[in-house]
Amino acid sequence: MTHISPRTALRRAAGSLTAAGLLAAASLAGAAAPASAADAAVFTLGGPAETALHPYPESGEPQHSTVGISVNNPSQDDEDGGYGGQFTLTFDLSGIDGVADVAFDGESGSADCEITGTKAVCEDWGIWPGRQDVADLLVTAAEGSEDGETGTIKVTGEAEGVTFTPFTTRLTVGGPDLVMEQLPFDQELNPGDKQQAPITFMNRGSRDADGVLLTLLYSRGLDIPQRYTNCEYTVADPDVPGIGFTTALCSVEGSFEAGETYTLATPLTIEATTRAFYDTFVYRVHEDGAAQRAAQRAGATFERGDGSVLKAVPVKKKSAVARGADLDPTDNQQEADFRTKNTADFVAYGDEASGAAGTTVKADIGFRNEGPAWIGYIRSGEEVATVDFTVPQGASVTAKPDRCRAVTAEGKYREDQKSPAPRYVCDTSMTVRDGAGLDLPFELRIDKALIGASGEVTVRNTWLQNPALPFDPKPANNTAFLVLNGEGEGADSGGTTGGSDGGSGEPSTSPTPVPEESPSGTSGSSASSTSGGGSAGTTGGSGGGGGLASTGSIALIASGTAAAALAAGLLLFTAARRRAAAPRV
Repeated sequence: MTHISPRTALRRAAGSLTAAGLLAAASLAGAAAPASAADAAVFTLGGPAETALHPYPESGEPQHSTVGISVNNPSQDDEDGGYGGQFTLTFDLSGIDGVADVAFDGESGSADCEITGTKAVCEDWGIWPGRQDVADLLVTAAEGSEDGETGTIKVTGEAEGVTFTPFTTRLTVGGPDLVMEQLPFDQELNPGDKQQAPITFMNRGSRDADGVLLTLLYSRGLDIPQRYTNCEYTVADPDVPGIGFTTALCSVEGSFEAGETYTLATPLTIEATTRAFYDTFVYRVHEDGAAQRAAQRAGATFERGDGSVLKAVPVKKKSAVARGADLDPTDNQQEADFRTKNTADFVAYGDEASGAAGTTVKADIGFRNEGPAWIGYIRSGEEVATVDFTVPQGASVTAKPDRCRAVTAEGKYREDQKSPAPRYVCDTSMTVRDGAGLDLPFELRIDKALIGASGEVTVRNTWLQNPALPFDPKPANNTAFLVLNGEGEGADSGGTTGGSDGGSGEPSTSPTPVPEESPSGTSGSSASSTSGGGSAGTTGGSGGGGGLASTGSIALIASGTAAAALAAGLLLFTAARRRAAAPRV
């Protein structure tokens, strides 16, 4: 499975990294270096503050650690904020002489690097807005180095018209190596199920750890009822779209000796709530410290618990510790995915608008998730659903949300995205919370005023060939209608068009031209709804006041199988899953 971190989650919720990279690269092509020192850009060099090195082994080759060096361009201007010139990074290695040996990873980064004695130079071109990796140093303990020896590497940068903030990183031989044990969870659950989580970790390093920081992340459908006094908690803002991870940071005091294994004095309880569906629990351990706590907080606001104290106790003790022990920080974390038998009712809503030929009207369409489950495809990053909108006869779309794309009348790819199309599809993000949905504001020009012209608004699977939502037990309310110039005035929220349609929300007759003596309609939508900017995850129910929801039966093909490609995270490996049969989280 793809490993999850808070940064990974946020990046996915925000959008495609690939698209952002292409945009940034394109902006570099036209960017020029600053004209004068007064206008010089200031870029910041960065990387890990400290890295532990595997002690030099008594036999065999030393194991290396990686120190990634990055540069941050603080500009927010994707178009003109890039630096399109040559730049040079210089590494002063004199501070680690006799402590560590350095090489560059030729497989990563685009910089051309060369080491001469106690100095290394890397040359590269182009720095786009934001943070980018420029070089990876492969560092090993020097032969003859002693456990606890330490040294520093200073990195400086130079480019025409640019100022670089230097960066210093510390290398230390040996150290604690905290390794999190994977727990055997039951991963097929029902709402309300509880199970124990006896978090267990070991120190395989060459030195003791002075306190540990346990970090627990669990997605929206899970809960840990206990709130410990030595833990601080935060929950993602419910008004911001995204996964909705709860984060707990627990500072556990004590000396955690090298070679010993520890477990919690009292196991945690993991509960699948009534909104659980596809959920993830992440648990990791680091040596405690102010810098580590600040890094895990990432600027978020936390509140301390008011329960008992979370403690860790020894399980067993080893007689000796090998100096060549694994000092790999990637084994500090374990994860578990859960599939809860649950459903989510996605309810489409439409709108009504009236206007004479030549006028432009506004309409809000979309859907809301009536729950009980939230739906999130955390692992794959796939969109949860698609809103499929057919434009009413006699009208043309003049403005649409950015997330919507034009397609042909059959729902197929359409190269022309600028001129009005007969149909539009709008994908959600990878999460749709319970009580939230997707609100889509459209503007339409009435080219020909027809009484009761309507267009379908359907929330469906992202695959047109298999439109059924596999988690939705009520397909009848997945379709609503946008009606222009309905025959009756003041249609109520029950979804009628003013005709004798029995309340189904469907037009009772085919649209007919508005008689010439008919008074001109007013511009604007007759329904009261909040567009929400077309973003997924906004508060549910908005836009539903005048929504024309269909209560009739919709013949949707049963959902078939589909492969979900798991997106790459910080620690990469992939797996294939069946969408309907296995968790797609």
